Amino acid sequence: MENTFLSVEKLDLKKFNNSFSDPFYHILLIQGRGKIMVDFVEYDFNGKTVFFSSPFQHVQILGDVLQAIEILRFHGDFYCIEFHKNEVACNGLLFNNIYLFPHFELRAEIFDEVSDYFSKIGRLNEQEDFSLAILQSYLQLILAICSKEKNRLMPDQELILDNFDELKLFQHLVEKHFLSNKDLSFYAGLLHITPNALSKKIKSRFNKTPSQIIQERVILEAKKQIHLTRKSIKVIAAELNFTDEFHFSKYFKKYTGVSPTQFRKEVGISVVADLYK
Repeated sequence: MENTFLSVEKLDLKKFNNSFSDPFYHILLIQGRGKIMVDFVEYDFNGKTVFFSSPFQHVQILGDVLQAIEILRFHGDFYCIEFHKNEVACNGLLFNNIYLFPHFELRAEIFDEVSDYFSKIGRLNEQEDFSLAILQSYLQLILAICSKEKNRLMPDQELILDNFDELKLFQHLVEKHFLSNKDLSFYAGLLHITPNALSKKIKSRFNKTPSQIIQERVILEAKKQIHLTRKSIKVIAAELNFTDEFHFSKYFKKYTGVSPTQFRKEVGISVVADLYK
């Protein structure tokens, strides 16, 4: 099945375009070995892997040995992950978390279970009664299963992070100051280490530089404000401490490839913008 808001596709590895950036959320089931580039940050994968991306992230798949790729796309108008956050805790876990890897390996039986739901979505006739509710239920099950699996893996990741007090403090500082300060030297100064030393520590843990993390946090907040509120772009620019709307738009487009106005047009304004004014 395929419509404007939800689609499932098994990619032809001989023909598929290995990169994309569009207004959809994506869930990929990948079998094989290779690398995934997300906004120019490189991640390795090996085995039966599930991968998640959010609207207008730049994704490129570089497979050394690819056996199969299945991709599910859904629009926020079809399923709002913020609205359903109390039912399926995927926002901030599977999607929209700059400190967690966007992919993880699935046990074979879980991988097959998720793949089976992909197939059920693909076979469903959208003209049948209750098809929309069934599709949303299948998607919700996929997200719930993957959230449960990632939570199962989280204790080990947190244990690793607990051994690096500076990394935990860096996260705290970014969350506290990203709106007011985007300069690497500012954070290095608060941590009493050199910018170079901070870069090496952060790179080894998060696979990205401190500057990339700060930039991602600003863009994530911008996307939230554009998608989850009805604030004007001018107001959002001011709240994010940009000198004016022009500089904010330039910064946003450099990272996402689209202007804030185009992002709002294609991704839409979430239902929560009206529910939680």
